[in-house]
Amino acid sequence: MKSTIEVLDEIKPAVAKRSGVRTKIWIDLDNSPHVPFFVPIIPELKAKGYEIFLTARDSYQVVELLKHFKVDARVIGKHYGKHKFMKIVGTLWRGIMLTYIVRKEKPTISVTHGSRGCSIASALLKIPNVIMMDYEHTNKRLAAKNENLWLIFPDIIPTDGQPSDKILKYPGIKEDVYLPSFHPDPLLRSRLGIAQDELLVTVRPPATEAHYHNPEAEGLLTATFEKFIKIPGARILLLPRNKRQEAELRAAWTNDVASGKIVIPAHVEDGMNIIWNSDLVVSGGGTMNREAAAMGVPVYSIFRGQTGAVDRRLSTQGRLVLIESVEQVQTKIQAVRRDKNALTLKHQKSPALEAILRHVTYIVELTNGRAQGSAKG
Repeated sequence: MKSTIEVLDEIKPAVAKRSGVRTKIWIDLDNSPHVPFFVPIIPELKAKGYEIFLTARDSYQVVELLKHFKVDARVIGKHYGKHKFMKIVGTLWRGIMLTYIVRKEKPTISVTHGSRGCSIASALLKIPNVIMMDYEHTNKRLAAKNENLWLIFPDIIPTDGQPSDKILKYPGIKEDVYLPSFHPDPLLRSRLGIAQDELLVTVRPPATEAHYHNPEAEGLLTATFEKFIKIPGARILLLPRNKRQEAELRAAWTNDVASGKIVIPAHVEDGMNIIWNSDLVVSGGGTMNREAAAMGVPVYSIFRGQTGAVDRRLSTQGRLVLIESVEQVQTKIQAVRRDKNALTLKHQKSPALEAILRHVTYIVELTNGRAQGSAKG
């Protein structure tokens, strides 16, 4: 089978002959990690001459992050809570709303990092849907059943016998895509009222409303709070996933929030910047775990769902510590200040980003080539 680069080289001459044709790529931002992930991808696609149409879901902190990164997107739909029936109904309804709105834009393809609403709308609109993922315990088998579905994920993740021409891979991990564009803000601690000599522990609670949530993670979260509340000079920077979770945690830890032992930011901050300013991270979510690992910051995972290949690799490399019991919260999580000067950031385009751009370009131009062939036929 020909490689992506070989196919692109064959397609480029035909593409160059097109005149007055604007290729539009629809990108849907469904969850908070999707915003920083696509921030470096969008301008690169625009630089290639593609028009970008952005939609987003009002869930977790997507809208706030859009404002933070100064990204314009049309917000459609919201999060419908933790009940399975409402999740299904909400996803279907958002898919219908997206179909109605996006059809007027006439995109060539859609690109997302796992938005179910986007996949539904793409199927109804009969346009190729490019799904990126970094967790293999989701349904990859759709690619075998749908000729308009493409999958892109890290080369660490196994293909499980899927057709190789519909699955494209990139080196490293998702967080490698946007780490090179990160510039730390050393004023974050003072902005949050946290002294430079205090031990800063960033805590991201588990996604209690997600279908994959395991209640064991909540016990590990409680143990983490109890551990660091007792340590003099330690501050906990708590990053709730939404207002509902924030209210629950404020109620459960009222005195510690009031005393400033637990700090909840009043405004959305760049997650990468929070990690860089922290001494360690304890998180029940995959993205923040992997961001810290990519940056070289000590990180402990209290996620209790199925462990993905990426996290297993990071754990084997010693870049991520998996916490599996309350006892391990006490014995494995180290309350140690870290030397921020030891972190060296390389501000250059990552191989992961370059591979993703190459894959998306391949799919776009292949789609355009097929459309031209059908028109001539």
